[in-house]
Amino acid sequence: MSDGVEEIRGKKVLIRFEGSKCIHSRGCVLGRPDVFVPNVEGEWIRPDAATPDAVAQLAENCPSGAIAYERLDGGPNEQAPKVNTARVLENGPIALRGDLSIAGKRTFRATLCRCGASKNKPYCDTSHHGASFEATGEPKTAESKALPARDGTLEVTPAKNGPLLLAGNVEVISGTGRTINRMQKCALCRCGGSKNKPFCDGTHTKIGFTAD
Repeated sequence: MSDGVEEIRGKKVLIRFEGSKCIHSRGCVLGRPDVFVPNVEGEWIRPDAATPDAVAQLAENCPSGAIAYERLDGGPNEQAPKVNTARVLENGPIALRGDLSIAGKRTFRATLCRCGASKNKPYCDTSHHGASFEATGEPKTAESKALPARDGTLEVTPAKNGPLLLAGNVEVISGTGRTINRMQKCALCRCGGSKNKPFCDGTHTKIGFTAD
């Protein structure tokens, strides 16, 4: 364990698990309960129970980035996707995929709070359930033009007491994958109060939202 990250080394692949980012989507324990073994005492992550390819697929399907891996067999490690996306989840967070730089930290996957209640901002900690947060995952489609490029670094800056500021190529998509907008700069609501979700409309100022 280092900085809240568990590292479990197998013979051919190393798995990293960062519990503070986990949103309990359960893809790991449902997809490979032999690798991520639920309800056991002691070591519950078992890299050698699957091939490195299977571990890689499992990790890359984790929306929060809580699971990462490092190949020890010479195989390819995770690469940034060809398209940067911000997926709006029904009554839940924003799921980002891309070559992400979040407050200076690099990653390929993250789920960021948009209800305003997370104790681990800017990341989601599933507080939206207790807060009874309601927000559609299927906002209206806006007219937009194809971007000149769809990848590259996507800078994510949590504005103090304000929205998530995105700078870089990004396709904002619905929970089902429909394009909502294609942008190179946008401000996403993280106070939970915008009337134009997932985008900021300045409500954070009116309601006194506070966050670093």
